[in-house]
Amino acid sequence: MALAPPSHEVLDFVARVAQAYAKLIAAPSADRESGLGGRLFYAGEIDEEGRALVVAANIAGAATLVASADPAAQKQAIRGSIVDFLVTSLDESLRILKNQLRKHETVSVCAAIAPSAMEREMKERGVRPDLLRSDMDGGLHSGTGSPTLLTPVFLTWTIAAAPARWMPQLDVIALECLDTEDWAARRWLRLAARYLGRTSQATRALACSQEAASRFTERIQERVKRGEIGVPIEIRWRDARGHEEKHRLELGKP
Repeated sequence: MALAPPSHEVLDFVARVAQAYAKLIAAPSADRESGLGGRLFYAGEIDEEGRALVVAANIAGAATLVASADPAAQKQAIRGSIVDFLVTSLDESLRILKNQLRKHETVSVCAAIAPSAMEREMKERGVRPDLLRSDMDGGLHSGTGSPTLLTPVFLTWTIAAAPARWMPQLDVIALECLDTEDWAARRWLRLAARYLGRTSQATRALACSQEAASRFTERIQERVKRGEIGVPIEIRWRDARGHEEKHRLELGKP
């Protein structure tokens, strides 16, 4: 059974989202119950970096506002399920955002306005987000080899077929390998697939400790050997020094 690894573009985007999530969830206002629920994040322009920021904020639980005067960028954000709503004014944005903020529920809104005009109006109206794109010190770096994460390992796993059957089982194993107190990583693992959408169907990614990555690899190896997992799996993990390990696991092969 052929196992096609995810493209560089897919892994790069997921790494950007993971990097943004790590920065957002480290905010003092984040908590283990609702993440950034009840917090407003202004992510600026819905460009390449903005899209990664919105997905990360959705996973973190924030209510997110972005802006763009570019119709193509607006359509891409909606078609890609990056944002939930496309509106034409700050007033419309605030009506949606205030309701979700009150309920501590996640939502993302794109206003069809140039960011500079949006920011002027926000200042005039006294709209003060809890988190800003400028808080993401240094921005998000491209390249899956060196995502700036708050944990030492970036772990990915890819399966060859039937993701709807096998991925939930692998997610459970991954959760078992995480420390009980690592609520941020647990939240990511529970919610990332929902917000990454098709990007994450056959591939998962997780920022975690080296011990958790080793436990996950060993447990998957054991289950493949026992025939409990009947699909080829590729596990990769890269540490902060750039060292990478790759394991291709398949029943009947060493």
